[in-house]
Amino acid sequence: MCAEIIEAFQKCHVNHPVKKFFGECTDLKIKLDQCFRQEKALKRKANFEESKKFKERLQAYKREMAEENKEH
Repeated sequence: MCAEIIEAFQKCHVNHPVKKFFGECTDLKIKLDQCFRQEKALKRKANFEESKKFKERLQAYKREMAEENKEH
């Protein structure tokens, strides 16, 4: 997702070995940080949804086991 920005940031560092220390690549760094935050938010949301589904399956399994134990 952030590959283009990463590539541009790396090129900036290569093309400006001294100026990079004086803010030449700062705009790209800011864009990269924003991109990483967005990427992380998407992953967090996906993980939350997956966790929610797992908890629902676990609850259903526990109910099923409880019902089986009542029958025996």
